[in-house]
Amino acid sequence: MATARKRRELFTILETSADTESTTVCDSQDSPLNLSADVKWFEIPYRKPDSDEEDEVREEDGEGENGFTSTAAAPETADAASFIAGGGCNIILVTGSNGIKHDEEEYAEDCYYSTSNNCSDTTSNDSDIDFSDLEEEERTSFFSFEDDLGEDCTSPDFWGEPDQVISIEPFSAVSGPQHTLGDDADTRDYFRILFPDSLFEHMVEQTNNYALYRQRRSGKSDPHWHPTDLREMKAYVGLNILMGINQLPDTGMYWASDIFIGNAGFKKTMTARRFEKLTQYIQLCDREAEPVRGERGYDALFKIRPLLDVVENTMWDAYMPNRCLTVDKCAIVVKGRFSPTQYMPSKPLKKGLTVWMLCDSRSGYCHRAKIYVGKPSEDEAAASLGYRVVNSLVRGLEGQYHHLFMDSFFTSVPLLQRLLRDGLYACGPSQPARKGYPEVLRPHNVGKLSPGEFYQCQRGNLVATVTRDVKVVSCLSTNSAPGIVGISPSHHQRETDGEGDSDSMDSSCLSFGVPRPLPLLLYQENMRGVDLCDQLRECYQVGRPCKKWWRYFLWFYVNLCIVNAYIILRESRGGTPPAGFNGKQFTQRHFRVRLAQQLIGDYQGARGMERAARKRHADSPIEYGHRLERMSERSRRCRNCTNKGLRHESVFGCKICNVHLCRGGCFSEFHK
Repeated sequence: MATARKRRELFTILETSADTESTTVCDSQDSPLNLSADVKWFEIPYRKPDSDEEDEVREEDGEGENGFTSTAAAPETADAASFIAGGGCNIILVTGSNGIKHDEEEYAEDCYYSTSNNCSDTTSNDSDIDFSDLEEEERTSFFSFEDDLGEDCTSPDFWGEPDQVISIEPFSAVSGPQHTLGDDADTRDYFRILFPDSLFEHMVEQTNNYALYRQRRSGKSDPHWHPTDLREMKAYVGLNILMGINQLPDTGMYWASDIFIGNAGFKKTMTARRFEKLTQYIQLCDREAEPVRGERGYDALFKIRPLLDVVENTMWDAYMPNRCLTVDKCAIVVKGRFSPTQYMPSKPLKKGLTVWMLCDSRSGYCHRAKIYVGKPSEDEAAASLGYRVVNSLVRGLEGQYHHLFMDSFFTSVPLLQRLLRDGLYACGPSQPARKGYPEVLRPHNVGKLSPGEFYQCQRGNLVATVTRDVKVVSCLSTNSAPGIVGISPSHHQRETDGEGDSDSMDSSCLSFGVPRPLPLLLYQENMRGVDLCDQLRECYQVGRPCKKWWRYFLWFYVNLCIVNAYIILRESRGGTPPAGFNGKQFTQRHFRVRLAQQLIGDYQGARGMERAARKRHADSPIEYGHRLERMSERSRRCRNCTNKGLRHESVFGCKICNVHLCRGGCFSEFHK
């Protein structure tokens, strides 16, 4: 086939066969692209006609469908097939003209892509992605997109062919855990970095205030409540952590008398009634100062605002972000009523609360989390939700050249332009119908693609890609040069590697899957930070289900602090467990059990305090609200007489004790 000068192709077709030597494929360990070791990547060489005669020959052969041009590989590019190791496939990297014209001077310029038959070396000046220290005038300015923000990304002249040099600034910021703990630090010390004791003290203060507030509103005192303290609050949180490891259907079963069900450690720490009272009155804010909806200063997250103010700062300061970060959402299942609750039919958790998270792509450490509280106000309606979420999550990372990976909900041309202007690279799949996506790469213009076939458009660092793997995928990126393809081992190869009982040559040879362009390879390798965090968090839940929505967020952040503290300990100690651990591997389960034990400590004061309270009530039951009054219209057996083996019924009794008593001396006798 052939093409005219106006419909000139940028890349050649590489036709490969299964017997292609795999030794010519670059090892991913030498590439700074964050790809796994089993991904083989290579560069598609640029092919430019040497004379107008070649154009005339191509013109006689015709054009591909939908305006995209595809040609057979020329003899001089036959050796380029050695870039691919694996089964036969056709890779077509052609950007269709579709009305996009170029000047003659553009074609006369030297091609950016290497035409040698060797693998591209990312450390050389001919690299696809420039990581070297070139002179300032030879490098494309990183902030060149600042002027593009005011341009119309839907203009036909906005996108061009993928023949431009991109510039990737090296990441040199400080990253990793940031603390001053020594080798003798234990799990409680790492947890204190993220959840300080001042937060426990605030919980104690607000819980005691809320208990008095509830009793004043009801006009009755609670005989089973007495003020809590710091040690008891830590023990209460420790018991909730242990409940996620030793899970039982009902809370009361932990204090059951059955030796096969009840937990001796729970019984020793506090009584079931005390645990229920702490659960009833636990609070994080001053409820008397809470503004109602419609008032000035109303905050939908007022009930957990003190927690958010502390934890968001500690999570951000305890671990400096690495180069690759992931932006995604997670869901929290709730049983209470809360207006921002969303129904997500495509998710495993169909109904729940949405939390946007910024996590490390390798470790899963959560740097920042934002809670979805409903539709934006009128002044925020101009900006899309995904645009605002990403900008709020990456605030403070400007100019540090991080690489962000996000899904199609967030990815858009305006967002990637804004991030590039702020010194951040991004990559992720996009919706073809979204504003700014190239018109020539939309499904109705691309047509039906073969597996491994893809097309690209470019504007500076911004590259748009459409390809077909299992299905058609559209992608936007600012950290990937066009024309780079990678092939990962197929699932069949991994299965045969595990068997190890085949002696044939076919089973010993490498087998690769469908070729993928570089943006999708990077996305596949790095879009897992939030998933890793969710896996660690969902293994062991903290807290019990309830009807108050804000408590789900309380236990969510406690659980998140535990996961982050475990990651900090693991990376700080290099896999060395804390002193006193005798196991082979210090897992997250060991971390949680050890943390809960250190939070509880030797606290055992609840049972003795309740016994003292019962004695005071017996001395003067009237003073503490116990009085004989009518309980119901129907008579019930007197509890005091039943204890003595007698049968008497009465409609009177004590409502605080919730027992029926005779009007005689049974009331005073029972309370003694």
